[in-house]
Amino acid sequence: MSPFLMDKSIVLGISGGIAAYKSADLLRRITQMGASVRVIMTENAKRFVGPLTFEALSGHPVCSTLFEKDANTSIQHIEWAQTANAVVIAPATASIIAKLACGIADDALSTFLLAVSAPRIICPSMNSAMYLNDAVQHNLQTLQQRGYRVVSPGSGQLACGTSGPGRLAEPWEIVDELIMALTPKDLSEKHILVTAGPTREYLDPVRFISNPSSGKMGFALAAAAAQRGASVTLISGPSSLPDPPYVQVIRVISAQEMADAVLESFDQADAVIKTAAVSDYRPQTRSPHKIKKGADEIVLTLEKTLDILKELGTRKRRQILVGFAAETRDLPTYAREKLRKKNLDMIVGNLVSEKGAGFATETNKVTLFYQDGRSEPLSLMPKDAVSHVILDRVATLLTQPPKA
Repeated sequence: MSPFLMDKSIVLGISGGIAAYKSADLLRRITQMGASVRVIMTENAKRFVGPLTFEALSGHPVCSTLFEKDANTSIQHIEWAQTANAVVIAPATASIIAKLACGIADDALSTFLLAVSAPRIICPSMNSAMYLNDAVQHNLQTLQQRGYRVVSPGSGQLACGTSGPGRLAEPWEIVDELIMALTPKDLSEKHILVTAGPTREYLDPVRFISNPSSGKMGFALAAAAAQRGASVTLISGPSSLPDPPYVQVIRVISAQEMADAVLESFDQADAVIKTAAVSDYRPQTRSPHKIKKGADEIVLTLEKTLDILKELGTRKRRQILVGFAAETRDLPTYAREKLRKKNLDMIVGNLVSEKGAGFATETNKVTLFYQDGRSEPLSLMPKDAVSHVILDRVATLLTQPPKA
């Protein structure tokens, strides 16, 4: 849950495309983040989904014409335009895109959009041939030059039976763009390096040593840093999560591969946030073939992997270095010891045994520990909200001279 959508006024414009049904899910996601959403529909949009659906989900009447009996309706679009923090058009058909590019105002939605100065997000959805048509592409380029944000459609099987680009972007992708538009860019011109996920140390081609880390915390931090204007590099071990938008993602497998990637990117970073659950040990030898079942017992000899965080602590000069400590007991003791030994500026600690704070969860409950001995416990909250609190503290640390 992004704090930058809380209590915001969002206008959702819906034009007449088959993907209008996805707008209900989009509206639900935005309201769940604490925003107030008002809906403007074209007359053609009402042929696909009835206004009652959006009235029930938003808690507000739907606007679809400038000529209702209500005396205030004729100026309603002006009031909405003045109070909107952002506008999302999803789906945006070729018709509404062309109207906006040409400055045509002949219905409630197009008239409203000409009066808006808030961030405007266009989400095209149409037949592939229509989307690739030179006129449509020219109109989209025109809107982008005028400051509109365009969320590119997905590719795949379309309702018309063809396959190709033109499918409305997924609601979560549109919400990401909305958050990006509304998030203050306090980390602009900063390069943030984030590590995430587990690593795998193979015994043979089919077996490995690893841990349950999903990468969710690191991916949330990378996405949040990008939303705040940073240039972000995310180095991730094996994870099924999709690449966050506006983030350079480097996928690795082993602890050594992660070490190589991190050390190569370190000099360019202003801050490093290491959430990855890196294997501390790896098999001393790796069998080239699958180890077959045989003896009742086998002895597995392990050797230490490079302690990436400690290595960064010895190398850092200007960088802010943030570590994570996932513990099962004595969190303050172990976190502070790690903070000191690895020359960190801050460490984020949590007890993985606590409900909602372990691996692969959507939430986290952490305590922030600082070099001066302070600690800051946070309440249980979604990982994207935790990410923004951590980045608030990183932004403050970036204004102070780092200790070598």
